[in-house]
Amino acid sequence: MERLAGKNAIVTGAGHGIGRGIALRLAEEGASVVVAYGHDIEKAEETADLIRGLERKVLVTKCDVTLSSDVAKTVEAAIREFGSIDVLVNNAGIARDTPFIDISEEEWDLMLDTHLKGSYLCSQQVARSMIGAGRGGTIINISSIKGSQPVPLALHYSAAKAGLESLTRGTAYELAPYGIRVNAIEPGATVSGMTHPFLAKPDIKKRMLESIPLHRIGTPEDVGNLVVFLASSESDYITGAIIPVDGGVLTAPTVV
Repeated sequence: MERLAGKNAIVTGAGHGIGRGIALRLAEEGASVVVAYGHDIEKAEETADLIRGLERKVLVTKCDVTLSSDVAKTVEAAIREFGSIDVLVNNAGIARDTPFIDISEEEWDLMLDTHLKGSYLCSQQVARSMIGAGRGGTIINISSIKGSQPVPLALHYSAAKAGLESLTRGTAYELAPYGIRVNAIEPGATVSGMTHPFLAKPDIKKRMLESIPLHRIGTPEDVGNLVVFLASSESDYITGAIIPVDGGVLTAPTVV
């Protein structure tokens, strides 16, 4: 259908996993895509080659989202290459499993800088560009169900995602007058590099599946499908929403 024909998108952390799935779905629907990566250029180029195979325009940029200088270079490169930015997907992220009492100040800062500060920097600079262009746009933040439901060993990750969801609601309100919509997606267990160590263990995978009402692990395409919808005109009246893509995990009743 090419619902995004003529649109230009930036996807951070697009080299693999959920980010790659998002970038490919955007390209399949007609968008030109900036594949922004943090460290692994080979993975980023693999994503870019898949997009080229779809005969879409693609630009690969190195972007440490915690550095405003890197973010500025990526935004400038995107505008230089494509002329404008219509869609930003803040997907770059990291994961660490550390008991709360063992989280170092350095690890805490890295977690919040990557997920929260990075999304703030990217959103602010892209929003300025969108406002200047005067044609609105869409910002989509990739959060996690852990932002709504903190879990042991990942409290700094949960805190960062909860902050990202607050940022989503606040920016949705402030940017609405400019025609810029901001929403967030909460993936549950999804096939990616972060979850591979767990899914590779049959006993852990079995417990994960038992906790999911739809009884399957999510895929990057599941998240990418929602990103396409939120980036398209089909969602023109949706902003400030936090939408889970979790197979129903958050619907589980609380045991008192």
